[in-house]
Amino acid sequence: MTASSGTSSSGAATPDATEETLPPQPGGEVLDEASSPDVVVSEAGESDEASADAQSTDAPPDARMDASAPAAEAGAEAEAGAACHPTIASPPLLPGLHVAIGSDIQWDSNPPSSGPHYPIWAAYQAYDTPVPRGYYVHDLEHGAIVFLFNCGDAGCPNVVAAFHEASDSLPDDPLCTMAGEGVRVRTVITPDPLLDVPVAAAAWGWTYKADCVDLPSLEAFAVAHYGQGPEDFCSNGTTQF
Repeated sequence: MTASSGTSSSGAATPDATEETLPPQPGGEVLDEASSPDVVVSEAGESDEASADAQSTDAPPDARMDASAPAAEAGAEAEAGAACHPTIASPPLLPGLHVAIGSDIQWDSNPPSSGPHYPIWAAYQAYDTPVPRGYYVHDLEHGAIVFLFNCGDAGCPNVVAAFHEASDSLPDDPLCTMAGEGVRVRTVITPDPLLDVPVAAAAWGWTYKADCVDLPSLEAFAVAHYGQGPEDFCSNGTTQF
């Protein structure tokens, strides 16, 4: 199976119309000085703040560590997400015209998120070799989320595992389960050597790009844009490319 040509013969794309860099999620609420209550002094002359410090010091070490663990984990996740620089864009919608399989198609974004595509779409599953773009753009038209990666010859099993986790986080799709074809949700996971980033995802009219895996923002993108293509059904596609 060979990959089709991408956004252009060199894989370049025109600039996205709108773009938003996702901020890191806060690890916890921080009160400013104006909102913090004044320290109250007790009748014994010891401040409540000092008493609280003493009680905190008297607490078992394990208890103090357990209390700080959730905030520390949340902060680490936010830092990791910021390092991945996840970016969501909404390129202008292109007409979803059917073209002959193998045609050289020009899209306005990388990865493509709308526009001309082949008459047949890819089956909803994970692939080890690239699904040509003309097929997976048709999946987008049917409301699918397509998860994409470009990690070179070395591969990136951690990215693929995260894509599976993001796909698994989506609730069962009634259109798919009623079709009785063994499909739970409309997702495709595939390498795409024409990407200009290691990690990406696409929905009809939307793109997600990142330098590494940030699972919370990836899952949020999938939930927000799932099932929003102009053709909303779940008949399965082909694996013959």
